[in-house]
Amino acid sequence: MSSAKYRRILLKISGEILAGDQGYGIQPAVLENLAEEVAAVAALNVEVALVIGGGNIFRGIAASASGMERASADYMGMLATVLNALAMQNALERKGVSTRVQSAIEMRQLAEGYIRRRAIRHLEKKRVVIFAGGTGNPYFSTDTAAALRAMEIGAEVIMKGTKVNGVFEADPVTNPTAKMFTEVPFLSIINKNLKVMDSTAVTLCMDNNLPLIVFNLKERGNLAKVVRGEKIGTLVTAGSR
Repeated sequence: MSSAKYRRILLKISGEILAGDQGYGIQPAVLENLAEEVAAVAALNVEVALVIGGGNIFRGIAASASGMERASADYMGMLATVLNALAMQNALERKGVSTRVQSAIEMRQLAEGYIRRRAIRHLEKKRVVIFAGGTGNPYFSTDTAAALRAMEIGAEVIMKGTKVNGVFEADPVTNPTAKMFTEVPFLSIINKNLKVMDSTAVTLCMDNNLPLIVFNLKERGNLAKVVRGEKIGTLVTAGSR
């Protein structure tokens, strides 16, 4: 297996991926496969941080649209990310991967509180660090949490694992002829309202020149291919590939 292109990465996984075909909760087979993918990348001597969404359990913005007070709904969504983080931690450690969960919301019995320098030290010791609890603040998505944590730990790239092959000009599910971009600038994501990450997260990445790679995480081996520098998915950056 060839060497990795990146030394330190942040992988953003949507909660919906964990639900698999059942559409809700955590599907054990999917969790097992994801753990294998992450373990394979960690074996390449890559420092890996994870941010996992909570949409498979509770989506704050959807609850808010149904009448729930937004801040309360967002806090519930943050707790859902903690459940997913603990599930992923358990799956990774069964593979022999050393991990730490750091939560932006303090819960000492379950996870460490988020401390930037401690997170970096864990990564240097080749532990997979799973960031839970979003940013710890309502009104911010886990996409924004991923961008923020990636910059804080000095990640070289954010890799967003999705259910589709990359960034498309339209929804490929409803429009099978939609064109996929191999590379697209940050500004186009905002101006064309492409559904990649929310605008706050995209702006953070753009302002700090942090590249983003969007790829299909359901394809076995894709994560390792992206880490090795193969042209999988869509690169979102101000520069060239």
